[in-house]
Amino acid sequence: MSFTGKYELQSQENFEPFMKALGLPDDQIQKGKDIKSTSEIVQDGKKFKVTVTTGSKVLTNEFTIGEESEMVMLTGEKVKAIVHMEGDNKLVASMKGLKSVTELNGDTITNRNGAGCPQEPHGHLRCSH
Repeated sequence: MSFTGKYELQSQENFEPFMKALGLPDDQIQKGKDIKSTSEIVQDGKKFKVTVTTGSKVLTNEFTIGEESEMVMLTGEKVKAIVHMEGDNKLVASMKGLKSVTELNGDTITNRNGAGCPQEPHGHLRCSH
């Protein structure tokens, strides 16, 4: 199953506690909670490029399954991360005490992040391949 496509954010839960756990200041959290994001994923075998556009901010990370890579967090901080694939539809990333699980089901991607706070499910719907 290919993750390649463009996805629009449909829903999110526990946004504020998750962003606080990442270290974002309250003013940025308030600005960001009503902004919709678009994620574009390009998969080439075990290589991935993920571009997230939120308002005017664009964040791009590239990684290869099973290999350590440097990723940029929402705070702008660069961290080392390893992403593993479970089955053919789930990506599990571990970085800086944070576990992120991204699961593809049909045209919907669900992302759950844990950072010492309640899990934050995001629902993204594929808008193009």
